[in-house]
Amino acid sequence: MNLLFKIGFLDISIVNIIDITLVSILIYQVYKLMRGSVAIKIFLGFLSIYLVYLVVNAARMELLSSILGQFMGVGVIAAIILFAPEIRKFLLIIGRSSILSNENVLQELLFWRKKETNAFNITPIIDACKSLSGTSTGALMVVSRNTELKFYAESGDLIDAIVSKRLLISIFNKYSPLHDGAVILYNGKVKAARCILPVTEKEVPAKFGLRHRAAIGMSEATDTLVLIVSEETGQVSMAKNGNILHNLSFQEVREMLNNYLTGVDIDDKFEMISPFESKKLKQRTAEA
Repeated sequence: MNLLFKIGFLDISIVNIIDITLVSILIYQVYKLMRGSVAIKIFLGFLSIYLVYLVVNAARMELLSSILGQFMGVGVIAAIILFAPEIRKFLLIIGRSSILSNENVLQELLFWRKKETNAFNITPIIDACKSLSGTSTGALMVVSRNTELKFYAESGDLIDAIVSKRLLISIFNKYSPLHDGAVILYNGKVKAARCILPVTEKEVPAKFGLRHRAAIGMSEATDTLVLIVSEETGQVSMAKNGNILHNLSFQEVREMLNNYLTGVDIDDKFEMISPFESKKLKQRTAEA
């Protein structure tokens, strides 16, 4: 063991520093995952009970210590039951961040193919958003870069047609049987319409409707960029990684889509903009 220094009777080594750093990162990621949801309050409740248990055990209160000890004994099982959605979300984040999450990874490894970007002409999407926004027609579009999202596509009606302005407008027409739900866009095609998306469990402001909640939920579960056109205001928003950018201009939408499809990292633009705490979001809404 490579000893660095001593603090009293504690021997601090390089392994200890790495261990503490990794645990700190893990705790921070868990906090980010639960921030804004009811789970954070449950987590704080568990932590409070555990601290009380330590104090009671140190004070040698045997009866109370045994009661709390029994509770802490089943704490792992209780935590799995109570935090099941958060654990599932955590595993989804790990899965989508892994190299194995790419459906074509085996072909790329076996045949040494150069990774291609899935960029395509996004002008029809922008033009459709302009028309839908101008008529206050609600729309929900999921743009995927790495996968066809077959699980979500099969929940709706498969189309597999080239993206066009007229096609998107006709799908989201209020009298169309396909308007209720989301459209999945992949590799320049409309893969499916009327798709069902997971709804976020975060506490969201009342001004965000079901479309925005579904967009946030989809961005939490997958590595996609979700485009929303509000039916009430006609404003355009985008969701990624459980965060949302509200009241965007069409130029901003074009830049975001281009960067996302060409592999440019745009996560930092969404990380600091939470729909629940961001000052920038409030400023955008006030200006609108």
